[in-house]
Formats: sequence, structure tokens, C-alpha cells
Amino acid sequence: MKKLLLLFSALFFSANIAAQKIGVVDTDYILSKMPQYKDAEARLTEQIAGWQTEIQTLQSELDKKKSLLDNERVLLVGDQLKSRQKEVDDLDRKIKSMINNRFGTMGEINNARANLTRPFQDQIWNAIKTVSDKNSLGIVLDKSNNISVIFLDKRYDYTDKVLDLLLKNSPAATPSTKTSTSKGTTQMREEKLRTIQSGELPPETSQRKK
Repeated sequence: MKKLLLLFSALFFSANIAAQKIGVVDTDYILSKMPQYKDAEARLTEQIAGWQTEIQTLQSELDKKKSLLDNERVLLVGDQLKSRQKEVDDLDRKIKSMINNRFGTMGEINNARANLTRPFQDQIWNAIKTVSDKNSLGIVLDKSNNISVIFLDKRYDYTDKVLDLLLKNSPAATPSTKTSTSKGTTQMREEKLRTIQSGELPPETSQRKK
């Protein structure tokens, strides 16, 4: 009985979809082409670079303190040794806490990325709604939202129409050379970010430690 119900539901769902005009958009592509979003993303990238530099600076300081302590350990006794060891341990915990708070699963970077896209979500939704009404679309899929599109006829892709509507209704972005970043620099920063998020130290730090 359950199998029959499932089969009926699947057939009903398929028939319902077949009766609708379907459109597809790529919201990730749309976001990447919005000037205001690109400026906000550049500012976030700059902030991430600052966080990475701060952590790397602290890590260099920790390496020096560890090396100095190892060299002088035989000369330190009692409270002196305990005090120096505590200083090293405290700095080590501070670095680990900073990495977790900023780049961990619930870290600042995830909140920052969520806040980055939130102001643009309503704009994109309204533009998709307008394009859907104009083109009598019953269903709109977002191919950037974990939906695998093996083949897509260009006439069913409404991404450019949505983007054109957004750009038409948005004020021109003010050029900014201060916050712009090259593709290569952004890729290197993203690689550093992925390394830190995995719980490892940035490549530069690892090399220094060796």
C-alpha cells in the first residue's frame, strides 16, 4: 500500500511539474556581478587578510618564545621556569582560541559571509519574482543551490534577465582601488583560509617552524 501511495505521489508530482513552465537561475553568478556585493566581498576579503596577518604575527612570537625557553630551560628553576612555561602556554591557547572564534564552524567568518549576502537576498528574490511573472514561470530552480543541471537549454536560463533587472534598478557602484583584489591574491587568501579552517597553521608559519 505504501509503495502504491509513493508511486501515485511521484506520478502526481511529475505531472504537476510537467504542467508548469520551468525557469533556471544562477544566484551565485548574479551575486558575483552585483557591484555592491563585489565591494562588500572585497572588504570582507581584506578583513580576513588582516585576521590571518594577526594570527601569523602571534604565531611567530610564540615560536620565538618556545625557542628561547628551550635554549634557557636548563638555566631556569622553580618559579622562573613555571612562569616562562605559563607565558608560552597562554599565548598558544590565545592563538588557538582566536583561530576557532574567527575561522571555526561557528566563527566570525561564517557570520560575516551570511551577513554579506543577506542584504541582497530580497533584491534577488524580487527580481526573480518580477521575471517569473513576466515570463509566466510556474517553477524557478536555482542551479547554484546544490541542484545538478546536466543540460540546460539557453531559453530556460533566466539568469541574465534577473541580473539585467537588478543592475537596471541599482545605483552605479563607485569604483574603489583600495579594496579591489586580483584573482590570484584572492585565491591565495582562500587557500590560507581553508588551511586555517582545517585546524592547521598557515603554510608560511609551518615553513618557519621547520
